[in-house]
Amino acid sequence: MTRVVLAPDSFKGTITAVDAAVALAEGWASVEPTAEFVHRPMADGGEGTVDAFQAAVAGAVRMPVTVDGPAGVSIDTAWLLLPPTEDAPGGTAVVDLASTSGIELLDGLRPWDADTTGLGQAIAAALDHGVSRLVVGIGSSASTDGGTGMLTALGARFLDAAGVPVPRGARGLSEITSVDLTRLRTAPEVRVLTDVTNPLTGPRGAAAVFGPQKGLRDADDIARVDEALGRLAARLGLDPTQPGAGAAGGTGAALVRWGGVLAPGAAEVAELIRLPAAIDAADIVITGEGSYDGQSGDGKVPSFLADLAATAGVRAMLAAGRITDDSDTSLFAASTSLTDLAGSAEAALTEPPRWLREAGAALARATTS
Repeated sequence: MTRVVLAPDSFKGTITAVDAAVALAEGWASVEPTAEFVHRPMADGGEGTVDAFQAAVAGAVRMPVTVDGPAGVSIDTAWLLLPPTEDAPGGTAVVDLASTSGIELLDGLRPWDADTTGLGQAIAAALDHGVSRLVVGIGSSASTDGGTGMLTALGARFLDAAGVPVPRGARGLSEITSVDLTRLRTAPEVRVLTDVTNPLTGPRGAAAVFGPQKGLRDADDIARVDEALGRLAARLGLDPTQPGAGAAGGTGAALVRWGGVLAPGAAEVAELIRLPAAIDAADIVITGEGSYDGQSGDGKVPSFLADLAATAGVRAMLAAGRITDDSDTSLFAASTSLTDLAGSAEAALTEPPRWLREAGAALARATTS
């Protein structure tokens, strides 16, 4: 009997990591009905972080909350309460930016007005509950607001020359002349999950690298926001060159100022959901993501899982929405692309569960070929 650990990331915008793991297991079982499956859906701090913890931690409870979303309207979402432990007697809260202030919550990009207020409101709700520890995933941001929306929701004030709060989002950054942190809530232990190491400012900074993804495409606009982020860092007493400070449009820097510690997302999630122990007892580990490409080796879930499996002497396999020519699949004993199985990207995107089941079956057959 083969013991298979299923640890895919979400296939962004198409299927969650939880549902992807289920589909892969169904496909494998169609070839090997006696196989035993251990579900450990993964995340790296972005979309699906809350879901990954809920699937892996017994006793985890979703806590509903309504927040101000990045589109300027209220959204119903949730943070996750993990059971108390000796070192976190009030429990641990898992909050992700993707489900509170994420880009997937927008119908259209709002480069100047989207912000991180919703993330801060969800964190505040967890603090009100009395948690001892926070785990905050900050992938999939919709904004480049330097985390000012989040800090405002936690009690900070960002003021213009007249002492009036500046507008939300990147629009207000250049108007900030003073920062009032006297009412900023006290942080518990905070672990910040991110899969990027970019600084806050400069050619690899939040505005230059990630701003265009959020709608900041004009060079002058990017330069304006980059300069404003630099001034914000000075007012907050932050080092803008710190690796990871530029994550989520500068939210990484804001969380560091609040007291958070930046941590590699995939590694931190894996440890917290006890993935290494599951892999140690497995024969196969299957991972995956929507697009496995040349950047997937830079701290992303598939490459991290391949390294973990190699250390344990376990075969790693990959199922991805697409596998590009510049990617390295030599890390895996077998790999398959939903696009190839379906015949086109459009077909794969239309029915991801179906093609993930096909992928699971194909990988199972590869073990006996």
